[in-house]
Amino acid sequence: MEKTKDQGGHTPAQPAAAEIPAFLINGKRVIRIATMLFLIAILFVFPIYYRDYYFDIPKVKYQFYYSSVLALFAGVAVTALVMMIVDLTRYEGRHTAAFFERFSLKKIGRTLTVPDVALICFLAVAALSTALSDYVFESFWGNEGRFSGLFLLLLYGVSFWMISRLSDFRYWYLELFLVSSVLVCAFGITDYFNLNLLHFKDHIDPKQYNIFMSFMGNINTYTAYLSLMLGVSGLLFASDRRRGRCVWHYLCLVLAFFAMITGQSDNAYLAILALFAALPFYMFKSRTGIRRYAVVLASFFMVVQLVGVIGRAMPGQVLEIQGIFSVLADFKGLAYLLAALWAWAGFLYAQAYLRSGKEEDPGVWPRRIWGIAVAVGVLALLFVLCDANIAGNGQRYGALRNYVVIDDDWGTHRGYIWRLAIRNYREFTPVQKWIGYGPDTFGILTVQNNYSEMAQRYGETFDSAHNEYLQYFVTIGPLGLAAYLGLLISSAVRMVRRGSGNPYVMAALFAMLCYGAQAFVNINLPIVTPVMWTLMMVGLSGCKGSRPFTGGG
Repeated sequence: MEKTKDQGGHTPAQPAAAEIPAFLINGKRVIRIATMLFLIAILFVFPIYYRDYYFDIPKVKYQFYYSSVLALFAGVAVTALVMMIVDLTRYEGRHTAAFFERFSLKKIGRTLTVPDVALICFLAVAALSTALSDYVFESFWGNEGRFSGLFLLLLYGVSFWMISRLSDFRYWYLELFLVSSVLVCAFGITDYFNLNLLHFKDHIDPKQYNIFMSFMGNINTYTAYLSLMLGVSGLLFASDRRRGRCVWHYLCLVLAFFAMITGQSDNAYLAILALFAALPFYMFKSRTGIRRYAVVLASFFMVVQLVGVIGRAMPGQVLEIQGIFSVLADFKGLAYLLAALWAWAGFLYAQAYLRSGKEEDPGVWPRRIWGIAVAVGVLALLFVLCDANIAGNGQRYGALRNYVVIDDDWGTHRGYIWRLAIRNYREFTPVQKWIGYGPDTFGILTVQNNYSEMAQRYGETFDSAHNEYLQYFVTIGPLGLAAYLGLLISSAVRMVRRGSGNPYVMAALFAMLCYGAQAFVNINLPIVTPVMWTLMMVGLSGCKGSRPFTGGG
């Protein structure tokens, strides 16, 4: 077919097939900048953001997060719309079709990952639970609970999709998170010394001084956030090859230990235990990792001893440490244990020096032996719990009885709350037993059914199960909980399979792990949970390609 010529006899120029218009490139760049600004806002600004001190912490953090997600969504949507309009005007839509093809249902269906499917199921169950709830408005907004209604869950889903698919992975996102976490720790430690530098405690009841710390509010929330820092700093110290970063991450890890111990929340035990149990599976791949694990253990007990020395030297000037950390700090053999751990670490490093830097592969047996040890430990723990609670032999465990016997007063009445949750669940309708009572309606449920009992026994009401998994089980049912666990597990598996060569991806995974451990005894709040979700998104964004990690951005 003969090409049409203009009046001068020349054939009009056609864009080359491979040509990408500048507006399309700039549009993609704008989207990347939008996701970058969002990640900076959530990982750096969000943790230290406050307005009226402790009096509106949950509401202010919630508003900051949903404003950030809506701004991200608006930025991406407007950019995509402008790109489409410009292309339709200049290029008759030739490039729009190619660009937006990735967002077609067919394309999305081919590129869906297991975490994507789990997330869709999670949100679908939550939406159905909301629609069928007796309290639709409250289920959607979470205004009668902790603002964790369907609206917030949908925001998690929107940001998850945009960050995991549209953002570029940058290692400095995790570093920026650590910088913000250091500020959170530093302020929390000044609270331990009763300094009140930023005047957060000027107008609260002195009886509550000990239960509010740093920029996070309640000590349980504070240590929940620190669990994320613990996972990131611990993994990065384990894998660092550059001396400067190694020192920086070690300081972050020690600071996290100190802040968690002085934070005085029992959920810290689970996060630290999860770190110690999981790190060897990553670190024991090399002799360097084995050496650094010895340093991690020695550093933890060094911090415990330091806190004990400070408490004895400054009574009345610092907060009194209680619980297991207090038992460890007062343990008479702590100094000998600490000396033995540092001696072990010194021996390993001296051995490496004598090898003249030759690194040998330790093989698979260190990890296998550790796996056997962890399995034995888990079985032993299960035996103790069964023996103490089912067989009724709790007295034989002495001082540990308060931890292994789960009665109504266990864990600041958590035992009672959990029993209450299961009792209410048994009275659900058949549909509710599958999809729950409605997102974040636990408080409505207990006040409606158990108000008099709670008031008579403890003089307070409970609007959360103080167990994130039990909370989901009651509010969005076993289907919703299964989808949530599927999201966490599939995300972790994907990071291990596709991102194990990138320590920053693994750092995001370990943050999830430490958070997930403490979540067994803690509340899901929009103060910390958005950061956990964001770290998970960042980790998954690092699994899109197979490019090896080189330490750059």
